[in-house]
Amino acid sequence: MFHLKTKKTKKEFDRENQLPVLRCSICNGEQVAGFKDIRSGEFREITLIRNDDELKAFMREYGIEEIKKEY
Repeated sequence: MFHLKTKKTKKEFDRENQLPVLRCSICNGEQVAGFKDIRSGEFREITLIRNDDELKAFMREYGIEEIKKEY
């Protein structure tokens, strides 16, 4: 069988116009990672975060070193 090696590339986002944000629900504790447009304030959901490992994976995937929490 053939084994294809896939090069893992970091996903990109518009670093000049978007901020990485972790939206947290006060009611049920649900957390959603995504990007917030600096100008319009619009939030684009990327993934549901259920634990610290998923948050670390999201940050590693996009090359993010710190993420802001919003409630």
